Amino acid sequence: MKALHLLTILEAAEALQKGEITSVELTEAHLARAEALNGTLNAFVRIEPGLARKRAQESDDRRAKGESRGMLEGIPYTLKDVFATTDSITTASSHMLEDWLAPYNSTTYHRLNQAGAVLLGKTNTDEFTMGASSETSYFGVTRNPWNTELVAGGSSGGPAAAMAARIGCFSIATDTGGSIRQPASFCGVTGLKPTYGRVSRFGELAMASSLDQTGPMTATVADTALVLQAIAGHDELDATSSESEVPDYFAGLTGNLTGVKVGVPAEFFGEGVKPEVELLVRAGIDQLKNLGAEIIEVSLPTAPKSLAVYYVICPAEVSSNMARYDGIRFGHSIEREENAGENTLFDVYAKSRAGGLGNEVRRRIMLGTHALSSGYHDAYYNQAAKVRTVIGQEFADAFTKVDVLVAPVSPHTAFKVGAQISDPLAMYKEDILAAPVNVAGLPGMSIPCGFADGLPVGMQIIGPRFGEQAVLNVGDAYQRATDFHTQVPELSA
Repeated sequence: MKALHLLTILEAAEALQKGEITSVELTEAHLARAEALNGTLNAFVRIEPGLARKRAQESDDRRAKGESRGMLEGIPYTLKDVFATTDSITTASSHMLEDWLAPYNSTTYHRLNQAGAVLLGKTNTDEFTMGASSETSYFGVTRNPWNTELVAGGSSGGPAAAMAARIGCFSIATDTGGSIRQPASFCGVTGLKPTYGRVSRFGELAMASSLDQTGPMTATVADTALVLQAIAGHDELDATSSESEVPDYFAGLTGNLTGVKVGVPAEFFGEGVKPEVELLVRAGIDQLKNLGAEIIEVSLPTAPKSLAVYYVICPAEVSSNMARYDGIRFGHSIEREENAGENTLFDVYAKSRAGGLGNEVRRRIMLGTHALSSGYHDAYYNQAAKVRTVIGQEFADAFTKVDVLVAPVSPHTAFKVGAQISDPLAMYKEDILAAPVNVAGLPGMSIPCGFADGLPVGMQIIGPRFGEQAVLNVGDAYQRATDFHTQVPELSA
């Protein structure tokens, strides 16, 4: 058998079912790896060994009684630190929430508990998920397991780094403008952003409510299908969650691409995409053709405007969502400091936010407040909303001709820590190939398609609304024919 930390969900589930291993043994292997590697990677804000061991033992006890809850029973995983949990502090990697223990569980965490999964700990992220490199975290930068001088991507750099290092059999993250797919590409793992509304957002600390979506990072597409099955579906606590039926994603993985139409959008291969990235993605498209898919060139002429649309709508929603963190209702408060009685109510608001929130968060709040202000709302926000509708319609038109679209995830591979953090505009451009999917509310997945100078490159598969099955099937067929997803970085633990 493989080393325990290298087992996929499917492999671990089979070994657990056969009694070859226990959840406690599997969990201990992953905890040991987390403790050994976190000093180097900084993938975790908090490791929860006591909670993990308790859940693993409970899982083994259920299995011994014949009460297994399914494929995720006893499987260890990591959770991005933006999901409310009653048994582990939730910080959003911010000083503002450094010691916040939620009074309720997020729906995603609740569903994973019901499935019998074992939480190892909370993973690092850009503060309140605002960033593309995991460098804005109050708890320090997460580093890429393939080269620790490089970023792991963002905002879900912690989940991606943990998954690449095979700490946990899967990670749960969020994607607002590429925050699952870009770090998945940088770290060489599989990462899915589902359709907006496919997975409940209740208890997920909001950044931009019309763009955020929860999704899994895994070693394989087959594992992604299993995790999505567990967390997807309508939630009465989230008015934006869809009531559409959740199919059996794993059972739907046929491995057959005969007759599948794959669209290649010209606008995703334009200026700025590095030649080595384009070469590997086009080789991946050729592989899909060899597997029986029909390749069709398509055009999405308004898609390049997605980044501008995103950076009007996203900060606007940030400014609204962050208003609650004022030192009174939530988070860090100047009232706790010396001479607090000398402060006016406005002082409490201003000083608490200034001391509790980082520069990138405050920058986006100011941008969003300006876009929503009197005299500018029509010029910026309303115009962005109109263009967003056009972009969504262009995608819908494309999907009348093809089943999925395939493109790069990022124009380049992972960059050096510190290389872009002082240039906000350069950092915002990181979302250029991923943001269109969020703007249109579509499912998108990154899968490894090769290496450029030893660094992973991701291929993006995009589907129509609630077309996760088509996306997963194309990705699974590709992974059955290739081995890029099986390669892991050399890390000693």
